[in-house]
Parts: sequence; C-alpha cells; structure tokens
Amino acid sequence: MSSKTLLSIDNGTQSLRAIIFDVHGNILAKSQIPFNDYQSPHPGWYELKPDIFWDTLCLTCQRLKSTAKEHFDNIQAISVTTLRNTVVNLDAEGRPLRPAIIWTDQRQFEHSQPLTGYWKYLFKLAGLNATLDNFQSSCQAAWIAHHQPEVWKNTHKYLLLSGYLNYQLTGNYRDSIASQVSYIPFDYKHHRWAKPSDWKWQIAPISPNQLPELVKPGDIIGQIKSDAAQSTGLPEGLPVIAAGADKASEVLGSGCLQPNQACLSYGTTATINVTSDKYIEPIRFIPPYPSSIADSYTLEFQIHRGYWMVSWFKEEFAHAEKLLSQERGVATEQILEESVADIPPGSDGLMLQPYWSPGVKVPGPEARGAIIGFKDSHTKAHVYHAILEGIAYGLRDGLESIERKTHQKIEQLFVSGGGSQSATSMQLTADIFNLPAIRPHTYETSALGAAINAAVGIGIYESYADASSAMCRQGKTYEPKPENVKIYQELYQKTYKRLYKQLKPLYKNLHDFN
Repeated sequence: MSSKTLLSIDNGTQSLRAIIFDVHGNILAKSQIPFNDYQSPHPGWYELKPDIFWDTLCLTCQRLKSTAKEHFDNIQAISVTTLRNTVVNLDAEGRPLRPAIIWTDQRQFEHSQPLTGYWKYLFKLAGLNATLDNFQSSCQAAWIAHHQPEVWKNTHKYLLLSGYLNYQLTGNYRDSIASQVSYIPFDYKHHRWAKPSDWKWQIAPISPNQLPELVKPGDIIGQIKSDAAQSTGLPEGLPVIAAGADKASEVLGSGCLQPNQACLSYGTTATINVTSDKYIEPIRFIPPYPSSIADSYTLEFQIHRGYWMVSWFKEEFAHAEKLLSQERGVATEQILEESVADIPPGSDGLMLQPYWSPGVKVPGPEARGAIIGFKDSHTKAHVYHAILEGIAYGLRDGLESIERKTHQKIEQLFVSGGGSQSATSMQLTADIFNLPAIRPHTYETSALGAAINAAVGIGIYESYADASSAMCRQGKTYEPKPENVKIYQELYQKTYKRLYKQLKPLYKNLHDFN
C-alpha cells in the first residue's frame, strides 16, 4: 500500500480543517479549529481579519505535524478549498488593508450608477434589471471604493479568500478558476476574466491587474515558500495544487461526475449541484459555476440559509435541549434528532418555506420565510421536522429546474454536509425526492474533493474518473419508503409548489415596508 499522503485545507464558515488523506480517500489525520472572532460593526455585517484565517491554517498544520508526523512527512501536495464570495484587499506588500468581508455579509451598496453604452438597453429589453440591481447592490468592491476610498486607493490585489491563502503559501498571486464565485468581472462561460467591454467592469471598480492569475483546477499554484514552511511546518517546495471552492469540491468529493448524478450539500447554504461539460444556466441568466473538474461546469440551485436554519432554531428555541445535551455529554443535534423520531411525514400538516434569506433570482429579492398549518397539537419537534422537510422541498424544486434545463433525469442522489449526518434528514430526503439518498463514505467531502485535485495534479491518477473511482465510495444508502413518498408527493405538488406564488404579494408588501 502506498504511503503517499495528500493535505487538504478546508476553510469553512465556522471552522478551518486541515486533513491528511491517503491515495484511497481515507482520512488519516485531522485538525480542526473553530472561528469565534467574527466582527459585526453594523447589523447584518460580517467580517474577519484575514490574518486569523492564515494563523488558523498554520496552527492546524503544526498540530498535524505534532500528532501525525508519519503521515505529515509523507505529504506529496497540498490543496486549498474555501468558502465563496469572501474578499480580501492587499497592499503592495501583500498585507491586508481591512477585514475580509464574509459571504454572509448583508450590506448593500446604494450609490450605483446607470450602465453606459448598449448594456443599459440590453438589460431593460431582457427584463434583467433585478439581476443587475442585485449585482450592483452586492458588489463588495464598489462598497469599499465608495465608503473607504483610501483602502481602495491602496489596494494592490483584490482576492477571494482562496487567492489570499494560496498567496500566503506560495507568494504567487494565482488562484483557481474553480474558486471564482463572487461579484467580480468573471466570465463564467469561458472561465476567464471578463472582456474589457463586459458590463461588470462598469460596476466593480476593479482593474485587471488587481486580480490574480487564474489556473485550472488540478494545475499548480506554486510551491510552499520558506517563511510559509516555517509557519506551517510543511516542507519548502511542496507543490500547492489548485482546487475548487467549497461547493464545487463537495461535488467532486462525493463522486458526482456524471450528468445523471446530483450532489445535495446540507451545509450553511443548502445546494443541489450537477456536473456538466456544457454551459447551461440552471436558472435563466444565472450562470453555472466553475467545476472542480477543469473545463466543466457545476449547475447549482441554492437555498441561501439552508442548514443555517438548524443553527438558528437551536439558538432561539432549543435551550432545554442544550442543557440536556450538556448533562448527557452529547451534541444538541442528537437531542433534537431524538425529539423528531415519532414525527410523521408531513409534520402533522405543518409546512415551512425555507426562504429565511432571499436568493439572487429564485425565489426573488422580496422572499421571506413562512411556516403554515399550525394547530394546537404542534410542538417544537414539529417545527424542527418541518425545517428539515422545507429545505428538502426547496432543493427538490431546484432539481426539477435543473432536469428541465438539461433534459437529463437524475438517478443518483449523494448527500454531503453537516445535515447528512442526520438519519432523519437522510430518510425524508429519500422520501421527498423519491430517490435513494446516498451518504458518501466520508463526511469531509469538500476536503476530499481538494485532495482529488491534488492527486490528479501531481500524477497519482491520470484522470478524475480514475481518481474518483479510487478515492470516493458510497456509505449508507437510505431507500425511499413508498408510503412516505405518497404523502410527500401530495404535499409537495398540492401545497409546497403553490406556496410561494400565493405568498409573494404579501412578501412584497413586507419588503416594501422595510
């Protein structure tokens, strides 16, 4: 058996994990450190000093070196996967100029200017003003340039978090194509920076030389530089291989390479993704994101707040369960899981629409969350169960949209992310989708996807098909139960599918009121 190992850095929203894999996709060692230092200078703002991300990366690596030295010494390459749409401003010396704006940040830029040239007419004719407004209001670069002009004046490089960590490791301003998911002038169809005439340059006040050089996933970013070697304990000269952003890495790490396979990610943002070798917009005028497989695309439908709602519920309503979990020495989620064991499919007529935060285009900027069907017999457990069902309903809606676009029926469903560890979630997912719900052999699919990029990048495997076959395996499979499928099919078609249309006018009233 080969002693070669691969190191993945998985920088998520809640923690950073450094994981050593063998060439067969098995976890040999892991170090994880949570983030507890997020700043919120104003309500809805979320920031974190970039140095904290880097220092945490270094500490996790040093811990691995001290606790798993044999595996650490056999590392052949490293890959970095991070949360998306998190931006870092660096000066000419490569030093951060301000805290990184995190993807969960809700600040809006309200000083946008009308587009010039033919673009303003094209957007109007195509009925895309709402899409344009979203890009303008969400563009962090525009906000920084307007509100912090000195910061922007001194911004030598404007990077996503992946680009920042890759720079810290190698000294190169290079980043993976598969990490470019943000409000930047990126051409999603051709996987390159947008042409000079593209409308995005009018909104994002970025010059091309402020952006990193792009490389394909699986290609080399650079080698570990000397000071990074001292900080991390990694050997100088170790190759750093380009990986994808977190969701793209999860798809690859789940083994979803074929168009008849879908990957559900039950994370902070819940998504359903399908790999395609063709540019297909899963929702009209919303591009597919770059895949962790070079020259491919990831068709994605997302529920922005997803399994964040589980955390929200736990913080707001599960105080008794928290106390009980402390007494028993188990996670609060385990207590909640036990509480819904006897809740029937459909939560006794309680239904949730999971739009605690609106999407870009679907469901729409006015969207709100809703729970309907309350009666006096409902309990906290019913609400929790309805949250799990509502997320699955929303993603089934997305799957149907993708199937219509691709003319391809999904036959296999892989489920990753924190929510995949819940047996209740897995079973109701199988029942709502009427498909077997497959749990990959490891929970750490994002890190595994990055390790696969590294394995292909340094030639351990010749292709992603070979690497996936060797490193991805199926874990437990949850089969749909016919009696549950019947109930969910009726609820989904007769109630859930009609819910948003019926509530949209009321959502709009509340949106306008705010």
